[in-house]
Amino acid sequence: MIAAIVGFLVMLNPFALFLYLKPIMSDLSDDDFRAVFIKASGISFGIFLGFLLLGDLVFKEVFRINFESFRIFGGIVLFSFAYILIVQGKKGFIQIKGDLHDLASEIALPFMVGAGTISLTVLMSEQLVLWQGVLSLIIIMLINFVIVMGMKSIRSAMRSPKLQIAFDKNMELLLRINGFFLGAIGVDMVVTGISNLVSTGVV
Repeated sequence: MIAAIVGFLVMLNPFALFLYLKPIMSDLSDDDFRAVFIKASGISFGIFLGFLLLGDLVFKEVFRINFESFRIFGGIVLFSFAYILIVQGKKGFIQIKGDLHDLASEIALPFMVGAGTISLTVLMSEQLVLWQGVLSLIIIMLINFVIVMGMKSIRSAMRSPKLQIAFDKNMELLLRINGFFLGAIGVDMVVTGISNLVSTGVV
């Protein structure tokens, strides 16, 4: 359960999320941003909970695709994303623009809910008891919320522009380092997916 939480947080990457949302933080008041981020976390939790309850049934019965194919695709996406983080760093960030009411869904998808996190949620449904999976998701979303809001508070408390610049550079360094872990996870997802397809005789 602890391993699942840690792995999910690495994939979700609250440090990267904080940097992605910086343009929104500067445009919104603290109360508005908090409300939007809470809503985005709720949307993400609802999607994760759905995949936790249904497992790979969605892929088999609804989309008629093998989950391993989705795992391989998710691994390729993660590897590409990690490459952008490592090579381009902050230049690879996407600027989110939209109305206040639309921001929550735009933050949830694709910044919080993606191929990697969905794959991990499906794997959690297979590896954990239901109550453990639900509890893990709750803990993950709470930790992610606390880290992002905590870093926002720390940066806001820095009155000196030089300190804020130094803080941003350190966050970008963490982002690049995390990119190596994301890349490794992506490659592992591809290798595991191919191995599972071969072992089941699909390939």
